[in-house]
Amino acid sequence: MFSYADYKEIIRIIKESGRACNFRQAQEKDKFIIMRHDVEFSVDRAFALSKLELSMDFTSTYFFQWTNNSYNILSKKNMDMIKYMHERGHVIGLHFALNGLTDMELVRRKILQEIHVLSEMLGFEITEFSIHRPSADVLRENIKFPGIINAYQDEFFTFSENVTADTPLHVKYISDAKHRWNYGVPDEETLLGYDRVQILTHPYSWTKKGYDNLENFRTLLQERNAELMDTIDNECKHFASIRDSL
Repeated sequence: MFSYADYKEIIRIIKESGRACNFRQAQEKDKFIIMRHDVEFSVDRAFALSKLELSMDFTSTYFFQWTNNSYNILSKKNMDMIKYMHERGHVIGLHFALNGLTDMELVRRKILQEIHVLSEMLGFEITEFSIHRPSADVLRENIKFPGIINAYQDEFFTFSENVTADTPLHVKYISDAKHRWNYGVPDEETLLGYDRVQILTHPYSWTKKGYDNLENFRTLLQERNAELMDTIDNECKHFASIRDSL
């Protein structure tokens, strides 16, 4: 599970269904399957997944965090990768972290502020956002702005106080949060069994080989550590002499 081969099978089903859409396209459709990615820990893994999609003539939507301790969205390396994705048809959006905010008016202002800043820095307009770990209050709020898409607005997501197997769903939502499939598996039966589907993946979970939870985190930490060491090596001439000893 969570190998590139597994991911290719999901994309194959979506493409053959004829229902592949991004959020904006889905607004004009009665039937759609949206593939969305919230980037939590690794721009590199998101970039690799985006290239796999492009190799299958498929594009999707990637949401990047602005306030994140795991990666710097404004580093030249990361900005170059994000711009590459955007230029080849992927939709780039903001993954907004609440960071403890509960005042909904303040949440709205902060979302618009971060969208504006991210648009300025990347050099193209950001018009979509998803919310990182949205609270029930935020989902209940159904936040909407003119011309801007919220991945959790009611056109793309069904909010219910207590979801059960019998809850009527305007949109079927599937997520790989916690490195497991939640609310169903994106197989052919599930994806074609609903008129409207939104799939959320987290690119840090996906690798060429595909790992269990433990090995996935282990390899992710190794990649992040190697990146930090390369960064220090490029900045500090005195690091080279001790790097191999670490």
